[in-house]
Amino acid sequence: MARKKKGDIVDGWVCLDKPFEMGSTEAVSRIRRLFNAQKAGHAGTLDPLASGILPIALGEATKTVPMMMEAQKVYRFTINWGVSTDSVDREGEIIGRSDVRPSVEAVKAALPAFVGEIDQTPPRFSAIKVDGARAYDLARDGVEFELQARRVTIYSAEVTDAPDADHVELTIRTGKGVYVRSVARDLAAVLGAEGHVSALRRERVGPFHTENAVTLDFLEDLVHRGAASEGLLPVATALDDIPELAVTDQDAFSLRQGRPIVLLPRQVETLKTRLSDGSRTVSAFQGQTLVALCQLRAGRLEPDRVFNL
Repeated sequence: MARKKKGDIVDGWVCLDKPFEMGSTEAVSRIRRLFNAQKAGHAGTLDPLASGILPIALGEATKTVPMMMEAQKVYRFTINWGVSTDSVDREGEIIGRSDVRPSVEAVKAALPAFVGEIDQTPPRFSAIKVDGARAYDLARDGVEFELQARRVTIYSAEVTDAPDADHVELTIRTGKGVYVRSVARDLAAVLGAEGHVSALRRERVGPFHTENAVTLDFLEDLVHRGAASEGLLPVATALDDIPELAVTDQDAFSLRQGRPIVLLPRQVETLKTRLSDGSRTVSAFQGQTLVALCQLRAGRLEPDRVFNL
């Protein structure tokens, strides 16, 4: 007989406004305990030194986490000029000093080179694996190694504040795999300065943003009042840019059984006009209930991920 899973069946997303100095793993554990959920995961690690949006999936929402890995992100961060550190943040060891303080005009002039598809080398203090070991562990142990540059996309970058000569605040909108610390490191190098990230906040991950975010304190209050569900967003929140198709009860039953369904020609044509970038992914709904994520192939919907909601 199968062992019963610990916890309750809880399905949905928590758009957590992660506090400063809390790791992503700890945040997921706190949320899972608050909801007593059987299953939890997150979409995109956020460093302890960063605050902001950490989407946390509970239950069936964990099946949509891969969709969020492609989501665009918005970061607002501050560069502290004059000092460089080995980790490119304020907790690292100082490796360089300079009296150079780039002007706002110089920063603005340099930013266009960082927009678009660019080659970016991750920081040495990162979770990337090198011969099976995490880069940050090797860096802390003083091991010499090189990380290869990767092709990433930055959609926009702008100066949003400059409180004094020692600091400049930037806001960037990125694709997956972009390291803010690498942006700061490379920008300082272009400007002939030393600098590190002294503050970092993620303001958006796809459909998850500061407007629909909740804090741990707020969630704890909801739980104590027996209203935890008010802190949950629907499982389908992560699928906001995926075309939807309403299916009949019979088709929903077939998809849940893992069987493809045949579409009418007009349904196929409508979906094709809404699909973009070569994607074939379609979300099937029975009324307001998400049934499955499917692939559109040869006039049929073939289920990839089936949801038990």
